Amino acid sequence: MKIYPYKRLNRPITLRVTSVSLKLPDGTRDPLDTSAYSTQEQVVALGVAGRTDWVSATIGLSATLPPGADAPDAAWSGLRVLAVSTDGETNVRTSTSLTRDTEDSRDWSGSLEVLRDDHLGRASLGVYAVGTVDGVEGRSIAETDRSWVVDTVSDEPVRGLRLDVRKASFSKSSREWLHAYADAPWLVDTTARVPTVFVNTDIDGIVGLLDSSGSGVDSRVRDLLVAQMATDVWTAVFHAAIGDLETEPDGGPVFPTDWQGEVLREMLPDVVPGAHVEEALRLVHRRRTGESGWGELQTRIHYAAVRRAEAARAVGYVIRSLERTNRESET
Repeated sequence: MKIYPYKRLNRPITLRVTSVSLKLPDGTRDPLDTSAYSTQEQVVALGVAGRTDWVSATIGLSATLPPGADAPDAAWSGLRVLAVSTDGETNVRTSTSLTRDTEDSRDWSGSLEVLRDDHLGRASLGVYAVGTVDGVEGRSIAETDRSWVVDTVSDEPVRGLRLDVRKASFSKSSREWLHAYADAPWLVDTTARVPTVFVNTDIDGIVGLLDSSGSGVDSRVRDLLVAQMATDVWTAVFHAAIGDLETEPDGGPVFPTDWQGEVLREMLPDVVPGAHVEEALRLVHRRRTGESGWGELQTRIHYAAVRRAEAARAVGYVIRSLERTNRESET
């Protein structure tokens, strides 16, 4: 939790998406239905329309400020409400002012335009109430505590980690960097726009096992293999996200946008149990950049990855399947 040297509202702003439409090259508008956004996931998926030729998207917004924003004794004046979209990949930041619905209402509404050429994948969308405090303009009075995600590619408004899984012969791939890992069954590349898992087709039988849809022991072994792969993926993306943090002037870490931020928010509660995610991020950052404590966190990081991969369930299924097979072979 950040500490501010001035008075603020102590509750967050509530943000809702109310509509989404695409502007097409011929200037016409294509309104998207409610399947383009999820209030529960807080995600907008602009790929729902199945179009790649859209020019811009207009996202309708409604924000509710917490009580006290217009209190007569408020420590601020000149209250404004801004919707802000931030894309960490393209370093594009877009903002627009919202308008109060009625004179005494806590609800503000408006729309934000997202240009297709400004984004490669995901951007974050939040709302800020700003005002003049102690003679300083533009100070943040309140903001959303969880940003929405605007996904310019996906056809499903899902917030979770997206992965790109590719099959390749590590020894013969045109990606020469894979040649050095010819004996690895899979690798995780966290440098891509979307984390990518490369499955090594040189490992005899691995593709057939992963693609199988049968039942019995084979399916349980497949689930166990997938769980191990998922554990490696979660471990790799966590280290990639925590190792590439931007910092504020005081040295404190800033939550990243796009998939890095989603990974950290998902795993930090298990890495630092009982702490708010922002405090957990600061603690992990201090451990990683400090003189001690980073090694001690590796067990918690691995545990968080194992939980996300549901490895315990996969192991249990395999053990029970083997026990059943052994009993049947004895009778």
